[in-house]
Amino acid sequence: MPFLKKVVLRWHDCPPEQQDLFPYQIPALRNLDELEFRHNVTFLVGENGSGKSTLLEAIGVSCGFSIVGGKDLVITNEKDDASLSTIMNLQWMPRVKQGFYFRAETFDTFAKYIDELADDPDVGKSAYAPYGGKSLNVRSHGQGFLEFLTNRLSTKGLYLLDEPESALSPQNQLVLLRMIHEMESSGSQFVIATHSPILMSYPGACIYEFSEEGIMEVAYEDTEHFQLTRDFLNYRERYYKQLFED
Repeated sequence: MPFLKKVVLRWHDCPPEQQDLFPYQIPALRNLDELEFRHNVTFLVGENGSGKSTLLEAIGVSCGFSIVGGKDLVITNEKDDASLSTIMNLQWMPRVKQGFYFRAETFDTFAKYIDELADDPDVGKSAYAPYGGKSLNVRSHGQGFLEFLTNRLSTKGLYLLDEPESALSPQNQLVLLRMIHEMESSGSQFVIATHSPILMSYPGACIYEFSEEGIMEVAYEDTEHFQLTRDFLNYRERYYKQLFED
């Protein structure tokens, strides 16, 4: 069963003058009082700007994780999303501290930070030990992602992943599915914001779809990601006609 049971937003603690500002004005979040986690793997899906990454980051901050690579790494927050955490409560059973928050868009910042640690005489090359023994920057972007995840998904805990598919080929997304399965089998919990129809197909997962109307649990086959991908692959000439005609 999942460690993190529920996210609760205390709207009475949000000053009225802030409720029309980012991120509080995002429709899916503004209509949210609480969100339950009943499965070990939960996907947050929806259009860009729908609030899924904003919510995931606020959960990460509330867990005490850094915004990129984990609780043991300190990198300055570059976004305002974390302000949502000031009105957020997390309900646990039991409370866990193991795990990390991973945001794909700041992975380069994280990799550079590890290189800087390796250049520090007090740390040295041991900084690379959790990442295969060498710099993440000597690999391709996708290989760096996979190396990071392979080496850091090793302890039973809570893992918050924001668009982990962004640098992964379809084949390596399947590799990530296998990694998630192995970690879930050992008792870990995942909350993943994604656009990937491959990842969100994970068996037994809960899918929450973010929209202007709010946040709703949906079946995999009912997601726009699945339906659009299926229809495009089956009828791509029709899509080309709609896209490219004057």
